Amino acid sequence: MVKMRKKRWTMGKMIVYFVIAILAALSILNISSFEKIIYPYPNRAIIENYAAKYGVDPLFVVSVIREESKFLSKSESNKGAKGLMQIMPSTAQSIAESLGDKSYKEEDLLIPEKNIQYGTWYLASLQKVFNNNTTLVTAAYNGGRGHVQEWINGGQIDPNNIRLQDIPFKETQDYVGRVLKSYEKYNTLYRK
Repeated sequence: MVKMRKKRWTMGKMIVYFVIAILAALSILNISSFEKIIYPYPNRAIIENYAAKYGVDPLFVVSVIREESKFLSKSESNKGAKGLMQIMPSTAQSIAESLGDKSYKEEDLLIPEKNIQYGTWYLASLQKVFNNNTTLVTAAYNGGRGHVQEWINGGQIDPNNIRLQDIPFKETQDYVGRVLKSYEKYNTLYRK
């Protein structure tokens, strides 16, 4: 029994030393550097180009991409949404018509630049409809513009004081929470 305690104490010491070593390494590496691994910013030049062109905060765009596809450009949802920003082909077709892009093909949604361009344009269009209210824009991006307008018109959500728990779709509630959390983190890590 005495030997068992001694082994536990030795194992306990090893764990303590290991935790201290990790904490020391993190302080040497700088915590924000570590967080940038979890919150990366790939395709930055493309995102910043289209964000500037369409008047959308690039950190909001990268937050949407992070939550939509985890930066996997070839991803496709079980509902058929495609690419980094998980755009539905029907939505992309509508965007292509609005942009006058006669060369658009559905497989273009798997090309990061085209997907980011269309997704950012779509976010800009939602910003116009919802007066730059990031929560409503995010909810509309996930749950649909029509649903969000129905929720507002039906009094289910107050656009001037929106709370996540007021969003009727649980999936959209969770999605909005994740995007807004990422957006806050990206602002902390990358805002100049």
